[in-house]
Amino acid sequence: MADVVFEARGLTKIYRTGDIEVHALAGVDLDLYAGELVVLLGPSGSGKSTLLNILGGLDHATSGHVRFCDHDLMDLDDAGLTAYRRDHVGFVFQFYNLIPSLTARENVDLVTEIARNPMSAEEALRLVGLAERMDHFPAQMSGGEQQRVAIARAIAKRPDVLLCDEPTGALDSKTGIRVLEALSEVNQELGTTTALITHNAAIQDIAHRVMLFGDGRITATKTNATRKVPSEISW
Repeated sequence: MADVVFEARGLTKIYRTGDIEVHALAGVDLDLYAGELVVLLGPSGSGKSTLLNILGGLDHATSGHVRFCDHDLMDLDDAGLTAYRRDHVGFVFQFYNLIPSLTARENVDLVTEIARNPMSAEEALRLVGLAERMDHFPAQMSGGEQQRVAIARAIAKRPDVLLCDEPTGALDSKTGIRVLEALSEVNQELGTTTALITHNAAIQDIAHRVMLFGDGRITATKTNATRKVPSEISW
């Protein structure tokens, strides 16, 4: 049995605006295991991004408990969460957030300069299939290539977990599939625990487990006996 990397129990998140309360999470119980790739699947507004932000230390839960290995994230202040993100978590978002004036190599180097035990930018870019594009600027790359630079940047610090928020959401089907291939390869090569949130049901095929989200809760979980990168992503 693989080690538990994340353990969440009764996790809630309430946003308040004046007298209005929005219950983004309504009691989430979750275990994520070392080395697995999990897809959190659900419609917009179901609470997926809120959960990912709490797991990644970008937001605080309103109540409940969430642990990362031997760290209780509920006990960490802002400085503690910053250190947790720096040392343990890689993020991939829908938009690439690359610095236009820097090459692919230089964008990745920004992370390696602050990491404790980074791989080289060259190694990270090779892992995502960009060995020939290291010295290109973002404007010289396709959307899929830019997203793979963002993945290389996230994995270069050798994070324990990789959290991906709609990583193919801004891409067409063909380039989205290449990004999914890169994420699957990273999970297999490095053994990085990976959680990927999406509203696109086709993406669930790459996961070890799929968790269905609705109304701030996990409504069902299923295991994939065989995993594959989908041949097509429909929108």
